[in-house]
Order: sequence, then structure tokens, then C-alpha cells
Amino acid sequence: MKMPKHRRRRVVPRTTRRPVVSISTLPGYEAPSLPTLVAGVFTKLRLAQRARVLRLLLTPVGPMALAVLGGGAFAKFVAQARWPRMSISPADAARVTSAQMFELVRYVEQSNPQFLQQVMVALSRDTSIIAAVGASFALVVMRHMSVRRNFQRGR
Repeated sequence: MKMPKHRRRRVVPRTTRRPVVSISTLPGYEAPSLPTLVAGVFTKLRLAQRARVLRLLLTPVGPMALAVLGGGAFAKFVAQARWPRMSISPADAARVTSAQMFELVRYVEQSNPQFLQQVMVALSRDTSIIAAVGASFALVVMRHMSVRRNFQRGR
């Protein structure tokens, strides 16, 4: 292969950078819903953490909804429905599937969005939960809450 004797070097400016493309700016991308996020995170938690999350989410749910949600998975707690603090064992939390958790979070989100925001803030401040699932969960939750807050203010 012949090479020219005096080959020109192509000069590429060092200041040129690739454009930053966020997945959320791509057309057709929709951020996962809060129930989807919580259901996915729930399966990654230790049993004690699962029991705490479940206790927080079951607090505002009434007896009728407890009997129906998750195909009756939470019917065991109907007697405790109006107590200030439910007693949930790690074994109870281990039996809850991500689909049941999705349904529970979706119900709480629709029935009492302010309470769900309080729960998400409490969970995002818990360092053991953040260590288990990563800080990205807290960021996504905060983003969801700020979007919802801005939407409600805009009405």
C-alpha cells in the first residue's frame, strides 16, 4: 500500500462533544409509573424492610379494600384495618408478590395521593432501603412527585 509522503493530518477540535441524549427525551419514552417502580423495588428488599413498606402502605386502606385487593392477599389484616399501627410479620411480607404490591400501590395512589407521597418521601429518606435498591429509586420517586406537584399547581 502506497502512502503519500506528505499526508495531511485531520485536525479534530477537542471541544466537540457528543450531544447528550437522555432516554426520557426520546420520542415514545414514558417513565414507569410509581406502582411499577414500587412493585419492582419491593422484591429487592429484605424481609424486615418489606414488612415496613407493607405496613406503611396498608395503613390508609379500609377493611373492604383489604379484603379485595390482590385477590384477597391482604384479607388477613381486615381486623387491624382501623388500628393506628398494623402488625405485619416478615413472613406475611414474604408472601406478597410484586403483582399484589402493584395493585396495592395503585389503589393507594388513586385513593389518597398525598399519603402515597408521604410514604415515598419516608422511603427515600431510609438509608437502608436506598442502599438496597440504589439512589436511582429515590431520584425517580422525587421526579414523579415534582411532576405531579407541578401538574396539580398548573390546574
